[in-house]
Amino acid sequence: MSENRSGSSGIFVGGILLGAAIGAVSGLLLAPKSGRETRQLLKKSADALPELAEDLSTSVQIQADRLSESALRNWEGTLGRLREALAAGIEASQRERQAIEQLESRPEEHSPAHDPRAM
Repeated sequence: MSENRSGSSGIFVGGILLGAAIGAVSGLLLAPKSGRETRQLLKKSADALPELAEDLSTSVQIQADRLSESALRNWEGTLGRLREALAAGIEASQRERQAIEQLESRPEEHSPAHDPRAM
């Protein structure tokens, strides 16, 4: 459960960073400033984009690692339960086979050769 929260928080932070960048660029383009001021602001924003992209990339990598670890743990748990179920099935099958073999090895109680009324 906490893994889902940490995964969601990473996505949320990434969304905030991306939204902030888009909002900043949109605000600059729509702001009533001179061309020179707007270009300077755009340059500053463009200079900040690599750092923003790196932060976003790091956040995505961390979340991918957590998801991978979680998937691996889930797979190992599922594999363990599957092995247990197979072992139980094999054991039950062997017990049933032994029971059938015991029944088949007993002389038939109701065959005419063993029925005292048939004589």
